[in-house]
Amino acid sequence: MPSDLVIVYHRQPYEEVVENGKTKFKENASPNGIVPTLKSFFGSVEHGAWVAWKLAEDTANPDFERVVEISDSYGDYSVSRLPLTADQVREFYHVTSKEAFWPVLHGFRERYNYDPVDWPNFREVNWAFAEAAAAEAAEGAVVWVHDYNLWLVPGYLRQLRPDVRISFFHHTPFPAADMFNVLPWRKEIVASLLACDVVGFHIARYASNFVSVARSLFDVEDIVRVRVDDDFISEGTALTERTQPTHIVHNGRTVHISAAPVGVDVEYIKKQAALEETADKVVSIREEMADRKLILSVGRTDYTKGGTVQLESFGRLLDAHPELRGKVRLMHVSVSANRNMTAYAEVQDAIELAAGRINGKHGSFDWTPITLISRAVPFSELVAYYQAADVCWITPLADGMNLVCKEFVASRQDEDGVLVLSEFAGAAVELNAAVITNPYSYRSMDSAILQALNMDRAERRDRMKTLRQVVEKYDIRAWGREQERAFELAAAGRTAH
Repeated sequence: MPSDLVIVYHRQPYEEVVENGKTKFKENASPNGIVPTLKSFFGSVEHGAWVAWKLAEDTANPDFERVVEISDSYGDYSVSRLPLTADQVREFYHVTSKEAFWPVLHGFRERYNYDPVDWPNFREVNWAFAEAAAAEAAEGAVVWVHDYNLWLVPGYLRQLRPDVRISFFHHTPFPAADMFNVLPWRKEIVASLLACDVVGFHIARYASNFVSVARSLFDVEDIVRVRVDDDFISEGTALTERTQPTHIVHNGRTVHISAAPVGVDVEYIKKQAALEETADKVVSIREEMADRKLILSVGRTDYTKGGTVQLESFGRLLDAHPELRGKVRLMHVSVSANRNMTAYAEVQDAIELAAGRINGKHGSFDWTPITLISRAVPFSELVAYYQAADVCWITPLADGMNLVCKEFVASRQDEDGVLVLSEFAGAAVELNAAVITNPYSYRSMDSAILQALNMDRAERRDRMKTLRQVVEKYDIRAWGREQERAFELAAAGRTAH
């Protein structure tokens, strides 16, 4: 059955498990992942489809089930699955996307690795996604493509199905031209994005950077800019923009530019925070901490997250303030992104070395300064730690948005606790009531965490109340409404101003 909405994303929209020899599809356990949010859009169309890849030993196997029909709480929809070999996945995702694209997107030029990239494989995989989307889409359907590993899909899809409306959402930062244009495939990538009706980003800075890149590579006309909403102007932070582009014209085609930050499912988090078992866990954590203060840091093991920078700051804090020894503990959760990739293994080693060095220098028989956790923590347990923590310390060197800081705020029904947030996280343009810090500055990092630890209750509550208002206003549903608005603009052929 042709679909009015086709979502193109690299992950399947369910968890595939084998029980008693039979394959079953279960809804995703993570409440704040992007997958449940995207599936919610199927409720507004007669029929929807999802395009993803699935690992296959033999891509030509006639028994491989390419399309499966799913019926869950989000409705009935089709999932078109592209069979990819382990080598194709490694080349397309782990090498091209993670070793070439990822460092450039996040401003780490020195980590960019061009040599191992198999560009024909990347094209081939993106073409397969485009073909699958074209096959699923009804006449005039919306095809919604997600993230940088599918950069070439819009261009291919426009060739295959000029009738469909194409929207692309970028979940990472988008760098300025002097960084992005390091990529030798820059013109092919941007030409594909300019085939879209809508190109979406989290914040105005990334949208502006995209337009500057497009102007550096193509003749782009009629660039319309509007003032950024005051809610997204955080004075003195690195990613704030005063104006943002709303549309550009290339080769007679209007491309709408959207800037809308992804939020969290605030209502779900509130329910988790209010559970009796969550309250019991909070009590247990606080009893274990006794009179010590708990600093919580949660992220992936990735050089963009600045894990070692944060640990070194904590070490300097203990050096400079011996009165804090035995009085504060850092719980550092750093979940491995991909243990098979050298870059991430090196980061994990550096984190473990830094934590071990600090614990060895400052620890005692009854106090360990840093608790290092390298496994994923169940969300229900994480909510309890969010509520028990005195400080949530989120200081990436670069981050498209960062939802951990929003989860922390949504969890704090007691309107207490302090958020220390890097100004290089996209969320910083919204959450200016946090203690904003620059992770590239020793002085800024060290003074921010000390300020958080010493903050009085009145100031903590005042800041948290403001943060909660923002997180509730711009929750995941607000992001969804903004995406629907962008689709409507594209459908009507109007400009967003």
